[in-house]
Amino acid sequence: MTPQQLQDLAEAYRRDGFVHAKGLIPAGEIAALTPAVDEAVATRKGRDTRALSEKTPYEQSFIQCQYIWEDFPGVRGLTFHQNLGEALGALLGAGKVRLWHDQALYKEAGGRETEAHQDHAYWPIAEADTITAWIPLTPVDEVTGCMGYVPGSHQADLEFVDIFRAQGQGEALVARQAADPVFCPAEPGDVLFHSGRTVHMARPNRSDRMRRAYTAIYFKDGCTRGGDRPHPSVDRDRIPQGGRIAGGATPVAWPLADGRFPEPQPWPESQDERFLRSRAMGTIPGR
Repeated sequence: MTPQQLQDLAEAYRRDGFVHAKGLIPAGEIAALTPAVDEAVATRKGRDTRALSEKTPYEQSFIQCQYIWEDFPGVRGLTFHQNLGEALGALLGAGKVRLWHDQALYKEAGGRETEAHQDHAYWPIAEADTITAWIPLTPVDEVTGCMGYVPGSHQADLEFVDIFRAQGQGEALVARQAADPVFCPAEPGDVLFHSGRTVHMARPNRSDRMRRAYTAIYFKDGCTRGGDRPHPSVDRDRIPQGGRIAGGATPVAWPLADGRFPEPQPWPESQDERFLRSRAMGTIPGR
C-alpha cells in the first residue's frame, strides 16, 4: 500500500475502531494459502462427528482452531504476510508488532450468530494496543455470516461478556452502545481490522455452505501482562504480572528478521482439565 493509503486506513481505524482494507492480500496468494487453513481445521476437528444441534451455543457460532500456524506450516504465509504486517504497524503506530495467537473460525451452515463482545476483556494484556485481523477465505455477506462493528465503541468502557456460557449478554451490550453496528460484506483478500476494545459480532450463517475465515490477533511490541487471568500466550512463556510479553508463544510478526517465519516453541505438558479438554477438542495443538 502507498503511504497515503496506510495513513487513510489508520485515520479511519483510530476514529471508528475498525477498518476494511480491500484487496490487501493478492487474490492469487489468498487462494494458494486457503487450503492450508482448510487442512488445519479438517485435521484438528476430524474426530468431532457431532451434528450442529448437539453442540453448545458457543460451538454453534463457529468451529474454532487456535495456534494453527504452529502445527500447520502452510498457514504461516498468511499469519506473517508482510502486507498484513505493514498495515498492522500503521494502525497500531508501532515499529514492531507481535502475534498474540491465530485461529480459524469456520461458521457451519445453519450456525448461529456470534454474540457481541469486546475481545480485550478475555486477554491479560495491560495496554490497549491490540488488534484483530479478520480474513475471509470465501465471500461473506449478510447471508453467510459477515462481521459487524459498533463505530466508536473502542473508546467506551471494556466489559466482559460471557459468550462461552451465557446467551443474551451480547444483545444487552449492543443496546448500551451509542451507535448501531455496521455490517461489512467482504471478499477473499480483504482484511477487516478491529481494535481489541471494539464491540463486534457476526450474523448467523443462513446459507448451505461453510463460512470460512482466518483471524489473527496482534499487539504492539512492548505490551505487558495485566492481571492473573490464564492464557497460553503468556503462560507458556511464564510471563509474570507486569512483565513484557515477549517469547516463543508471541513472536514478532512484523517486520520479519531476514524475512524468515518464526519457528514455534513446544507446548509444555499439563494435566489441567481445561488444557486437556482444549487439546482433545482440537482447539489447540497436540491432539
